[in-house]
Amino acid sequence: MPSDQSTWLVSVPESGDAEGLYHELSTKLSSSSKSVQPSNIAQLSIPSFKTGTLDSLVTLSEELPKHDAFFTATVAKTVDTLRNLLNNDPSKLAQHILVNEQPVDAYILKGWSWNEGRYGVQRSLREMIEVLSKEMTSIDNVTKTKLNSYNLVKGSLVQMQRKKTGNLSVRSLVDIVRQEHFINDSEYLQTVLVAVPKNLIKEWNAKYERLTSMVVPRSSVLISSDDEYSLYAVVVFKRVHDDFTQKCRDNKFIVREFTFSEEAIGKQREELETADTTEKELWTELLQLSRTNFSEAFQILVHLKVVQLFIESVLRYGLPAHYIGFFIKPEPKATKRTLTTLQSQFAYLGQRANPDKLKNKSGSTTDEAVGEYQNLLEQEFFDFVLYEIPWIVL
Repeated sequence: MPSDQSTWLVSVPESGDAEGLYHELSTKLSSSSKSVQPSNIAQLSIPSFKTGTLDSLVTLSEELPKHDAFFTATVAKTVDTLRNLLNNDPSKLAQHILVNEQPVDAYILKGWSWNEGRYGVQRSLREMIEVLSKEMTSIDNVTKTKLNSYNLVKGSLVQMQRKKTGNLSVRSLVDIVRQEHFINDSEYLQTVLVAVPKNLIKEWNAKYERLTSMVVPRSSVLISSDDEYSLYAVVVFKRVHDDFTQKCRDNKFIVREFTFSEEAIGKQREELETADTTEKELWTELLQLSRTNFSEAFQILVHLKVVQLFIESVLRYGLPAHYIGFFIKPEPKATKRTLTTLQSQFAYLGQRANPDKLKNKSGSTTDEAVGEYQNLLEQEFFDFVLYEIPWIVL
């Protein structure tokens, strides 16, 4: 059963009245079964590619699912990148999930045509697939490189910003302490910063002078407070610094190792500003690149699907290689009705499209035939050829 979250590409042999078939099918799908909106069915002009040999078509048919999976995954990854950049905002995402500056459905259903200038049909099918694959691989590689660069800078910025958050026992003190909180250029004395839990403040005030010897009396000064800790500066003799630090730990007071330096503080601020600016620049570049790459990747995916549709049609119906195609976007939860209508409409193709033709005259399928057509035999089979383009869910 085809997915109910995809637009279908359908192909049948040309019968001479493509326009009449389109109107008949459109009427049945939109009026009778009400499974497809009239605007959600469109004609698909399938180019007359060079067919090549039967063996080459079978080989390509076996190879194409791998390309299809890679192409589809690349489109999905590009959408995920845009979604992450835009904080999963559907309205903003819709402004960037565009193909040639139009919504995806409009690109498919409003007069889609093969890009002859870019993918001339004079190429062989293998060459065509190689060109499409090369372009998609390039898009994937460029996106990965730019995304990795952005993630590195973003990670560094987040780490810097994280230092400015949290309580006073862990956060950066650069924007909290000032030069007047420290004793500078003293041969014997130094300032120690201590984060004291709120529930231990009374204990701190009662104990700090006696935690060790050589603590300057009444030197404790409150610098800042938050919901969990208060930050104090206290002056001790340098020779007892390590002992004082250990005694603080024993009493659940947290010593914050910090050396005041205007130069170091200025450097940290400059690094943060640089990282913030760089992150914003790379964010903009990645957004623009992902927007462009989505448009390109989606077009390449659709072109690959049309090539698949053609190859399967030749293998299914044979020559001459003239086929009528349709884009069909079923209504949600109307997949079964849509499929039933299509099966009824094209039931006359049952004999021509029957996989029993792969059997030998005795009625049994040879091992050789099974091996050669294994991919075809494993596919879900309808009297018409059907491929799917997954919807882009915002």
